[in-house]
Amino acid sequence: MAPAGVVLHPKPRGPTSHDVVAAVRRRFPRGTKVGHAGTLDPFASGLLLVLVGPLTRAQRWFTALPKTYRAVARLGWTSDTGDPDGRLARTGRMPDPLVLPVGELDQVPPAHSAVRVGGRRAYELARRGEEVRLEPRRVTVHRAERLWHEGERAGFEIECSSGTYVRSLIASLGDAYCEELERTAIGPFRLEDADPERLLAPREALGFLPERQLAPKEAEGVRQGRALTLAGEAGPVRLAEEGEVLAIGEPRERELGPVVVFGAR
Repeated sequence: MAPAGVVLHPKPRGPTSHDVVAAVRRRFPRGTKVGHAGTLDPFASGLLLVLVGPLTRAQRWFTALPKTYRAVARLGWTSDTGDPDGRLARTGRMPDPLVLPVGELDQVPPAHSAVRVGGRRAYELARRGEEVRLEPRRVTVHRAERLWHEGERAGFEIECSSGTYVRSLIASLGDAYCEELERTAIGPFRLEDADPERLLAPREALGFLPERQLAPKEAEGVRQGRALTLAGEAGPVRLAEEGEVLAIGEPRERELGPVVVFGAR
């Protein structure tokens, strides 16, 4: 049987997310699809969800999960990239107060980000000295707690929606940049549970979605892409038969349509 599931990978500082995905891919038979559900910058560490086999087709549900980070802000300094890999300058101006914004925010992604501008990555244009204009995006910071403050450094824990740039949050303090960043959680997945050698089975990996058990006739229809009658579902659900996840379904009008079908007999 072809491998399918999710690896909770503890990415160290230094390697890119692509490096981690490539290392995981080498563990599986040639041709196995492997992807991720949200990158981490090389300077950052922490939890990376690596999707294997059919679970790569469920990427958008994993990517949409909220994230938790621990960050160290260096105060009285600036960085043109918002992190330690950029051009650093000491200003000596200490931000006051040391409070990060919370709630819904319109956040402009950093110029040195992977957002595409005219088909090119923003960071590619910025590195060439070209002007990068990015549109603000609506994000939500659920919690931003200052954990400690010692001299020109302060530690924060941040819970936020997918798509939030912590570098930009830290820079919003004033003269500050994100010196260290660790992702400690993605939805229900925790960094302390990360094990690069373990492959979570699809049912466990998709456990954050409610499950609808199917009768044999319903299951056969789902395998062929046929919709089901709604049974009170208000969002995406796992469609399963005897413990096997067959598909992810979403409500549409008066039906529950299988959006992604993982396999057919």
